[in-house]
Amino acid sequence: MNIENRRLKEDQERVRHWKKWGPYLGDRQWGTVREDYSPDGAAWENVTHEDARSKAYRWGEEGIGGISDHKQKLCIAWAFWNGKDPMIKERFFGMTGNQGNHGEDVKELYYYLDSSPTHSYMKMLYKYPQNAFPYQQLYDENLRRGKKDREFELIDTGVFDHNAYFDIFIEYAKENEEDVVGKATIYNRGAEDAQLCVMPTVWFRKTWFTGDEPFMPKLSLIKKNRVKAFTPKSGNYIFSFSETPKILFCDNETNRERLYHIGNQKKYLKDAINDFVVHGDEKHLNPAKTGTKAAAIYNLNVPAEGKVEVVFRMQHFETEDPLAAAEEIIHNRKQDTDEFYAEIQARVKNDELKLVQRQAYGGMMWTKQFYYYNVERWLEGDPGRYQPPQERKNGRNSNWRHLQNYDIISMPDKWEYPWYAAWDLAFHCIPLARLDARFAKDQLLLLLNDWYMHPNGQIPAYEWNFNDVNPPVHAYAVQRVYQIDMKQNGGKGDQEYLERAFHKLMLNFTWWVNQKDDEGKNIFEGGFLGLDNISVFDRSHADKLFGKLEQADATSWMAMFCLNMLRISLDLCEFNKVYQYTATKFMEHFLYIAGAMNNISGENISLWNEEDQFFYDVLHLTGKHPKVMKVKSIVGIIPLFAVEPIREELFENLPEFKKRLEFFFKEKPKLAALVSNWIHPGHDKRRLFSLLRGHRMKSVLNKMLDEKEFLSPYGIRSLSKDHEKNPYSIQLNGNVFSIKYAPGESETTMFGGNSNWRGPIWFPINYLIIESLKKFDFYYGGNFSIEYPTGSGNFLTLDLIAKELSLRCIRLFLKDKNGNRPIYENCEKMQHDPHFQDLILFYEYFHGDNGRGLGASHQTGWTGLVAEMIHKVSKETQHASNVNTLFRS
Repeated sequence: MNIENRRLKEDQERVRHWKKWGPYLGDRQWGTVREDYSPDGAAWENVTHEDARSKAYRWGEEGIGGISDHKQKLCIAWAFWNGKDPMIKERFFGMTGNQGNHGEDVKELYYYLDSSPTHSYMKMLYKYPQNAFPYQQLYDENLRRGKKDREFELIDTGVFDHNAYFDIFIEYAKENEEDVVGKATIYNRGAEDAQLCVMPTVWFRKTWFTGDEPFMPKLSLIKKNRVKAFTPKSGNYIFSFSETPKILFCDNETNRERLYHIGNQKKYLKDAINDFVVHGDEKHLNPAKTGTKAAAIYNLNVPAEGKVEVVFRMQHFETEDPLAAAEEIIHNRKQDTDEFYAEIQARVKNDELKLVQRQAYGGMMWTKQFYYYNVERWLEGDPGRYQPPQERKNGRNSNWRHLQNYDIISMPDKWEYPWYAAWDLAFHCIPLARLDARFAKDQLLLLLNDWYMHPNGQIPAYEWNFNDVNPPVHAYAVQRVYQIDMKQNGGKGDQEYLERAFHKLMLNFTWWVNQKDDEGKNIFEGGFLGLDNISVFDRSHADKLFGKLEQADATSWMAMFCLNMLRISLDLCEFNKVYQYTATKFMEHFLYIAGAMNNISGENISLWNEEDQFFYDVLHLTGKHPKVMKVKSIVGIIPLFAVEPIREELFENLPEFKKRLEFFFKEKPKLAALVSNWIHPGHDKRRLFSLLRGHRMKSVLNKMLDEKEFLSPYGIRSLSKDHEKNPYSIQLNGNVFSIKYAPGESETTMFGGNSNWRGPIWFPINYLIIESLKKFDFYYGGNFSIEYPTGSGNFLTLDLIAKELSLRCIRLFLKDKNGNRPIYENCEKMQHDPHFQDLILFYEYFHGDNGRGLGASHQTGWTGLVAEMIHKVSKETQHASNVNTLFRS
């Protein structure tokens, strides 16, 4: 067992709390729902980036390269000033949802490079311009651009063109669970010396106004380069800073005069350090050298093409020369982390693949965040303080009063989406399980807890609207993580985890049946289901058209949910055979859904279209004949996901399940005929449950694998490219709705316009396609081939097609024969500059034709699935020594 795995074991067994300190600060707290106390719910405008330096937050903290304890009581981050900006750089800047031409977007360049699972070692990079940061230029140009224009990024401003910038590498290393070294190594990439003010900053999250904290925490100067942080519960932490910086103190208190033009209640304010560094204003600094916020000020000259370093160390106890061992601690923890990943990547032989996978894992570790949200307290306000507007009590999230979140959670993107999202989190946990299965399992269980899940069984979607409905993929993730964990534990499964999750998933399944199948006909609605603009109109509001939408994807997701629960039931039968009765229940429900998809409400209307050989949504308008919505999108591919091959030995010892199965197929042969080959054993004595029999599966795959439709050089598109020349239009109630293939950013304002499902490539969907093809192959073996690509005359087994699709997705991040990574398209600096070319951004989604990265730029949540694809491909191609070998057909 390597050293990092030993730390994981000690933390899991609560011997030593190695994960107490980690990257738990958000990248953005301003503009969040939690901090919004407006009557109209305009969260972006209620607390802005301009406000943030003066506003003491209620629910969380933010910072650059920051860490905190697991309850975010004590926070540490870095701030910088180039001497030219109107404010110090202590938080990332970006466009709000209403400012960006494609919604919110961070306008900074930073990279999460590395982290061990216990955060015993961490590394990131921030690129900070030496000239004035182009705030106004970014504002103006993004506001000027329209929906059909590309986003205007920081690198487009030219601020990096002549290398007049700093590369700031931030590292953390733990000597023990309460002893942390922090280091910033600042490189001047320019040809001239440059001045930089570096400010490692320590502060307490403001907890003292809630009525929950009877004692004030305190920071105080104890020596010229040492600060003591004290709380009655945690005791003392001693911060020792390199050299002899000037140390400034103030309080984490709102500057009411600046923000609201009313008198300040406190004298020493949150923005005091900014005001002193930028303007020389000392009036809100505490001359007594105490407070709840402090920063060590380093005014540095960084030589041309040279570097400088700033180091600090946090310890529980004061020691004689704490910084003497700092470099050794960093070196040792880096070595431990390298050894950990050497085992994880043992089968990955190619250096490019290793680089991409390691940075993907690093990003996933860095995007953990302390998330605090008590909805009832948020609605009612804190005792003795300003009360929120009455409109809130019937507004956003007002029916989620039970929800109390106070946990470390994996975020989709800590700037663009600094809040958990239910279906994102399910996908995060799959690659996370390779690094830290306990954390992955705990994350999946977290959303099933009583203080998250609604009493009616709904899993909360995200803070903008917990009532929104995401695809029901939680059961899939629970079962997949169970399998990964079991394999890593030598075949021993975690019964307690699986059983605990299963019981709560039963409640969630019941919620779906009761809420999204309102006629009890086994055809489901769900609204947008995470696919924002996938249809000609907002699917969450079909009722505005005086209609009801029968959704091919919602119904298929539920069929998949049934099979996931069936499989979990069979896995639990290994421990307790009573679960064969729940297996029977989910088997039957799956079959009823399959029947309903082919004959909606007994009206001989099917979600399967015989003419086009594809699945479509069906719109029922009051008093009119149902309309088939012939949009060729991933909605019609999602039925592939409802597939489960099951080995005979799993049910041979389950007599009640087997008896009920045989009885059901005998009594309802028409339903049995709809699903694939349960009666006939396949490869390795497997039986198959699937919505698609051979013919329909081939028909869907023929479209999906057609380069003129869904198959891109970089994966499967979300909308058929055929709609580029042949847009789909429909007239409803006198209005014309249409949809056209748009491979880049969204050209609509639907759901804010920051996501686009009308052509781009999305990793979660591609991952499920790949996994489904493998499941089909488990049943068919090498005896079933499909033309790939369609029309090529080349036939491959489903397993090989799954591998080919994985390689197409992975290829997004790899250098091609010209040394270019598709994600950066024609950005010369990112492609070939030695200080950029090996830095990877994990975008939210990707251009359907050229692979350019789009949307959130640090979405190592579900785009982190590329790490799992690399793991699988490398496992299956162990002897490949270079990328060309790996990508051979």
